[in-house]
Amino acid sequence: MSTRLSPNHARLVEAPADLDEFHRYVAERKWGDGLPVIPPTQDRVERMLRHTTREPDDLVAVIAPGFGAATPRRIAINAVMAGCAPELMPVLIAAVEAVAAPEFNLQGIQATTNPVATWIIVNGPIVERLGLNAAFNCLGQGNSGNASLGRALRLVLQNVGSARPGEMDRATQGQPGKYTFCCAENENESPWDPLHVERGIARERGAITVVGAAGTLNMNTHAKDSDDLLRVIADTLEHPTSNDYWIGGEPWIVLSPEHAHILARDGLSKSEVKKRLWERSKMRAGRMAAKDLARTQTGRTAELGPIDENTLLPVSPTPDLIGLVIAGAPGTHSVYVPSFGDTRSVTREVA
Repeated sequence: MSTRLSPNHARLVEAPADLDEFHRYVAERKWGDGLPVIPPTQDRVERMLRHTTREPDDLVAVIAPGFGAATPRRIAINAVMAGCAPELMPVLIAAVEAVAAPEFNLQGIQATTNPVATWIIVNGPIVERLGLNAAFNCLGQGNSGNASLGRALRLVLQNVGSARPGEMDRATQGQPGKYTFCCAENENESPWDPLHVERGIARERGAITVVGAAGTLNMNTHAKDSDDLLRVIADTLEHPTSNDYWIGGEPWIVLSPEHAHILARDGLSKSEVKKRLWERSKMRAGRMAAKDLARTQTGRTAELGPIDENTLLPVSPTPDLIGLVIAGAPGTHSVYVPSFGDTRSVTREVA
C-alpha cells in the first residue's frame, strides 16, 4: 500500500503507508530532523491551508542559503510533518517571513559553523488562544504548540532553504535548540510592557519575534536586591569566547517573573535595566585570544575607535540591543541567551 504525499516541491508522490517504512523513506530523502514525522498527505496539507488567507502558491519568503521559495503550501507541508495543529499556520507563516528579513542574516545563520538555532517568541492574545506555554518549562518539552512551531520552522529552514547538516548547514556541533526552540512571553507575570508592545505592535494583536540564538545558560541566583541581581547577570554575559563581544551583537535575557519583579520593585524600567546591564557587562578586550582580539579590532573599530587590550568592549553597540523577555514560572532562575552576533531579531505581527 502507499500514501499520496505533497512533498516540498508541491507535486504528489507515492510513499509507503506503513509508518516504519515511511520514516525510512523520509530519512533516505533527508526530509526530516531524525525524529518521526507525520505524513503530509494531501488532506492534511489542505486542512492546514484553510487557516491562511494566502493563496497556496504565493511567495511568502525566499529562504537562504538554497534560496528556495517558501509558499503557504510548502510551509504547510513542513508544518504537517512537524505535527502542527492547523490553527498554528498563521504564526508559522509570520515566523517564516521574519527569518527572511535582511537584518536577521539567515544566510549567515544557516551556513555557519556556530551552534545557532532560530528561537521563536510569541506574544499577544494568541498565546492563550493557541495554548502556548509561557510558564513552567516553557523552553522545554511538554507543550505541543511550542514544540511543533519551533520544529516546523526548522524543517522549513532545512527543506526549503536546503540547510541540511553536513551540506549547507556547517555547524560544528549544533545544539538541541535546532530541533525546536519556541516559547511565549509570560505577559501576565511581567511588570513591564511585553516585547511586541515595546516594538510598536498593539497589545491586542498577536506577534512573533525570531532570534538567532547561540544557546542557553541557566542563571540561578537568590539575589533580592536589584543592584546585586544586575551585577551577577552582567558578570554572566561577560565571557571572551562570545560572538556578541567580537562583533557587537544582540544578547537576550529571559527573566523569570521573580527576578523581573525585584527589578521593577526597585523602580527600574525595562530600558533602565538594559542600560545598567550594558554598562556593567563591558569586558576588557585583552581577555580574548590574540586572534579573536584581531578579529574584533577589524570588526568593531569603526564603532568603538582604536581597540587595544585595555579597551572595554560593550556586549552590543547600544543598550537597546539587549533583548529582555519575561518567561517561566516561580523560581530563582533566569536564562542568558547569547546571539550569533551578526544578526538582529525581527518581530512580525501575526495576520
